[in-house]
Amino acid sequence: MAAGNDGFITLEARPGEASLIGAGKPRTRIWSYNGTAPGPEIRVRQGDEVRVRLVNKLSQPTTIHWHGVRMINAMDGVPGLTQEAVPPGASFDYVFRAPDAGTFWYHPHSQTWEQVARGLYGVLVVEENGARAFDRDLTLVLDDWFLGDTGQIHEASLGEMRYWSHGGRLGNWPTVNGQYKPEYPLKPGERVRLRLVNTCNARFLSVRLRDLDATVIAIDGQPVPPYAQGNRSILLAPAQRADLAFTATLPAGSSADIVETSQDFPVTLASFRLTGAAAVPGPSDRAFDPLPGNPLPEKLPLADALQVELLMEGGAMGGMKSATYKGRVMSINDLVDSGKVWAFNGIVGMTDKPLFDARKGRTVTIEFINRTAFTHPMHLHGHHFKVVSRDGEPVSGAPWRDTESVRPNEKVSIAFVADNPGKWALHCHTLEHVAAGMITWFNVGA
Repeated sequence: MAAGNDGFITLEARPGEASLIGAGKPRTRIWSYNGTAPGPEIRVRQGDEVRVRLVNKLSQPTTIHWHGVRMINAMDGVPGLTQEAVPPGASFDYVFRAPDAGTFWYHPHSQTWEQVARGLYGVLVVEENGARAFDRDLTLVLDDWFLGDTGQIHEASLGEMRYWSHGGRLGNWPTVNGQYKPEYPLKPGERVRLRLVNTCNARFLSVRLRDLDATVIAIDGQPVPPYAQGNRSILLAPAQRADLAFTATLPAGSSADIVETSQDFPVTLASFRLTGAAAVPGPSDRAFDPLPGNPLPEKLPLADALQVELLMEGGAMGGMKSATYKGRVMSINDLVDSGKVWAFNGIVGMTDKPLFDARKGRTVTIEFINRTAFTHPMHLHGHHFKVVSRDGEPVSGAPWRDTESVRPNEKVSIAFVADNPGKWALHCHTLEHVAAGMITWFNVGA
């Protein structure tokens, strides 16, 4: 998306309509950036200054959080922590450098469970400097909308406690780039970079490319040593991304489906149609080179790391009897009456004091202890981390991530260098869980 004369890209958060259920069918009323869901794809080069003006034409306050971007704290988009929410009719300018090349995305951090469910999200692609290594670079934004019989968003389920206390609000209508089962043309022999982004509120997606051998080249925006995924499924928790590379080895006239495989039967999300004369990129079995590395810490010194424990409790079938909310110990029944059912270390929601303070440059380890009946995709703002152990067993060679799943009754330890000063959020990215208490924050000194 091109910037205006003042150098700003304008994103208008406003009501709109989308053809989610197909051409010729009733259009769905959504919330959008610039009238589309997903919003405009923003592409910049690594190291560029990103200048975005958010204009709020919604009926409620909003912000933009730049998910996975290691930016200055004031631009992180968390109301009450890094900025005030932008009221209806107002605007806010986001200006930051993009230090890492990779696949990132943007979404509100105000009433997120509703605003994302209505269609407020988009992708930020930060391109590597230098020559492009692929014939085609495609972004696939994956979502599951909860629609009623008329094809409109199921309003009654928004904010419903049964979704907040269980696995989140799951949709019943899958889309890719805002379309139902779209088809994308490819030329035989083309080398393709496929950027997958899970923007679902709560659904974990298992995505597989049928009849195409994929290579994983990046996770959560960060390069990994390329490894063969073949046609096996790759699991994407809410908010996670994966960059795949493949060569379109099929002949003209054939097709290959992208399917979701977590259910009893595979669901086709989109497809590729091979058309036209063959591209001439070289031998089809030529390996994919590693992507250039990003400026992340070369080492994670754990010997003197600040050690933090985060106990996750609550939710349906969780057994939590009470927790502290707004400074007062409350029974689970009183918490439910207040719309809260989850706790970190016995505390519900944001607090006046941070979970921890870390001096700049210090390594921090966080042990997530999941004592709930549900898996939680835990997201760290402003930093990337590596998993260093699961259930006490060391993990080596883990990729850099910004979101990691913690299964029921599992302990997962992550490590990162606290090198980005400011107040940073830490939360589950099942959006209904955030609203119901699974969010805290930490501070990194200047």
